[in-house]
Amino acid sequence: MIVDNNVNPERDLYYLGGILIDVLSTKKKNEIDYIELYRLFNKKQEITINLYSLTLDWLFILGLINKGENGKIKKCF
Repeated sequence: MIVDNNVNPERDLYYLGGILIDVLSTKKKNEIDYIELYRLFNKKQEITINLYSLTLDWLFILGLINKGENGKIKKCF
């Protein structure tokens, strides 16, 4: 769910998207492997692979990431 009035904001895509943007901004390269990014993200915020994929979808819809070469994730900021 994108926005919810529950007591667990750490499961909202806005919150998770912010953390993922922070992780991506620390990388100097514009492209990063899907699993490598998941591992880095999981160190900051424990998350399932399904919720991670939804967060990537959210950032893609916003235009902040794109598909790079060989299935890598390309940051667009």
